[in-house]
Amino acid sequence: MKINKLYISLTLIGINITFLSFKEDPNKKITLKDITFTNPKGFPKPNYNFDNNKLSVEKFILGKTLFYDNILSKDNSVNCGTCHQQFAAFAHIDHKLSHGIYAKIGTRNVPALQNLIWKDSYMWDGGVNNLEVQPINPIINPIEMDETIENVLIKLKKDSTYVSLFKKAYKDTIINSQRLLKSLAQFTGLLISVNSRYDKYMNKKDTFSISEKNGLKLFKTKCANCHTEPLFTDNSYRNNGIKIDTLLNDSGRGKITGIEKDNQTFKVPSLRNIEITYPYMHDGRYKTLLQVLNHYSDTTNFEKNEDTSLHKIGHLTLVEKTDIIAFLKTLTDRAFLYDKRFSDPFVRYN
Repeated sequence: MKINKLYISLTLIGINITFLSFKEDPNKKITLKDITFTNPKGFPKPNYNFDNNKLSVEKFILGKTLFYDNILSKDNSVNCGTCHQQFAAFAHIDHKLSHGIYAKIGTRNVPALQNLIWKDSYMWDGGVNNLEVQPINPIINPIEMDETIENVLIKLKKDSTYVSLFKKAYKDTIINSQRLLKSLAQFTGLLISVNSRYDKYMNKKDTFSISEKNGLKLFKTKCANCHTEPLFTDNSYRNNGIKIDTLLNDSGRGKITGIEKDNQTFKVPSLRNIEITYPYMHDGRYKTLLQVLNHYSDTTNFEKNEDTSLHKIGHLTLVEKTDIIAFLKTLTDRAFLYDKRFSDPFVRYN
């Protein structure tokens, strides 16, 4: 009996080992077709292009691996994907503020990473104006990764896997900051979300319910001034009237420019995938879309110096709010949220 039990146990272990051995590396399935960029129909010309950063499978895979590797942080405990989670459109779902190294809490809500090549600047305050430079900020930030670029390069040069990955990407073993940042830009630059029900509807490949159609009509008249189609942002900085959190005391864009009128202005976020990127606002104060619409629907909520375009929204009935939310949910791009090209290569299943 004992022999039979041992045999069965070993057989099950063998099955498990066999199962694991046939798990494919997701990177092996990435082809040149998967990383070829074509500007989507109806979209403006990107602000960042790949002319000086020619796309290749090897560079994309290197950038993807770096994005998900804890090696970018000082104590090897967090990576870009820690806060930018794919299932949340690369935002940090259900966290008001970012979480970084040593369990430190940041000062702003994590912005979604999508359609970045159409942005003219990054961060809530626009403190970075180039996609390739953007990763430096979280890497050196003492609350986020608390590392230096110099030390990251030292760690990469000592890692045989990265020596191999850089050689495949750049045809030699030189590992420097330019190549590090360009590879990351290839991965983040291709995080493109253009396959929602809204996109299919606009291309006459899907239909909307009556509520969704009403919501779209309301959106165009009340919201599109800031959240301009098809990106659903105009890339501007605005004061959306929310009262200052006295604990954070965040001056927004004003901290970058030093101009008084820029105080409490923040970059208008894209509303694509807004259904699953909660909580909302730069400080994550609202948990639901209804709370957001309640704020905009009542001018008594507004702090002084709010953007004048907010008054165009006016009072919204519950039915109107329901219709707008129904439309906003059509901006969810599930193909993007579960695209294996962007998935964490370090995840292992057993």
